[in-house]
Amino acid sequence: MASDREEFNLCGPSHLTTVDWGNEDHQRCVAACLVQGIYIVERDRQLKREGSEALALPWWESFNFKLIRHLKDDADFSIFGGIYEYKSPQPESVESGAPRYVIAFRGTLTKADSITRDIELDIHIIRNGLHRTSRFEIAMQAVKSMADSVGASSFWLTGHSLGAAMALLAGKTMAKTGVYINSLLFNPPFVSPPIERIANEKVRHGIRFAGSLITAGLALSRTIKQAQQPQQQQLQLQNLSEDPLEALSSWLPNIHVNPGDHLCSEYIGFFEHRGTMEQIGYGAGIVERMAMQHSLGGLLMDAMGVSNAVEVEEPVHVIPSANLIVNKTNSEDYKEAHGIHQWWREDQDLSSHIYMYK
Repeated sequence: MASDREEFNLCGPSHLTTVDWGNEDHQRCVAACLVQGIYIVERDRQLKREGSEALALPWWESFNFKLIRHLKDDADFSIFGGIYEYKSPQPESVESGAPRYVIAFRGTLTKADSITRDIELDIHIIRNGLHRTSRFEIAMQAVKSMADSVGASSFWLTGHSLGAAMALLAGKTMAKTGVYINSLLFNPPFVSPPIERIANEKVRHGIRFAGSLITAGLALSRTIKQAQQPQQQQLQLQNLSEDPLEALSSWLPNIHVNPGDHLCSEYIGFFEHRGTMEQIGYGAGIVERMAMQHSLGGLLMDAMGVSNAVEVEEPVHVIPSANLIVNKTNSEDYKEAHGIHQWWREDQDLSSHIYMYK
């Protein structure tokens, strides 16, 4: 039996009868629906819903999109993503702001046919090894191919939860080469203790400040330790003088988070803390920049001599610049705070702030 949330007519954005592509709220609603379409097309596959019984079609056809390609995992053959093409109702006119294509990725599906592989990918995110997975390689190939064929300005990247991490990593990979893709990311996981859930602001700041000092210290120690030979010393000195986040600073993804979702809420504190460290002065900003580039868990494992446990380089969630959209609407529970459905509703209390890396 289908869930009400799978049927567009029952829970879709009924208020969005006409899309204004220059309206960011409309862009958000459409992108979220396209991600939902990937969730539902995979459920249609699992439940063998075909023809009139299939429920996915309205999630993209309602906005004049066509799903032209499924992205399938090579391990469990589940549909984890898709490529949409926009079909303008007025083919001869050019609609300003409308993407020609959208690449969308779903998140974890807690169903028997896909949960094992999805959880495996979630663990890779925790271990900072998503880039090593075959699913990401398939996603990255699709993104690069699209950028090469139509240009970065002609398509969007979007995803939810695990899918948002995939889109974020793909977008970052392209941004490092100077290719900036418009990205709408919903509830991307931020691998960190849920510090944002601590009520006392001073305690939150103290924990983050200590974490930055420890991470930066371990990173510096590791860099010095690796510089054992004369030829390596020059390379390490060069690495210390370079800022790897600088190449990413011009990319401005739209990151959507909910304070009630502990998997992504730390983005709020992450950006606020960075600003606080810059304001402190006395080198605190430099410390934070160094800390941003490394995984504390990976550095601790490396310091203890545990190899291949966790990657020590820049974590997936680290992004220097972003338009952070926070849903301040009270959520009944974690499921609602983490759900994709909140992002196409019109009754949400949203605030946005642009953070630029300087």
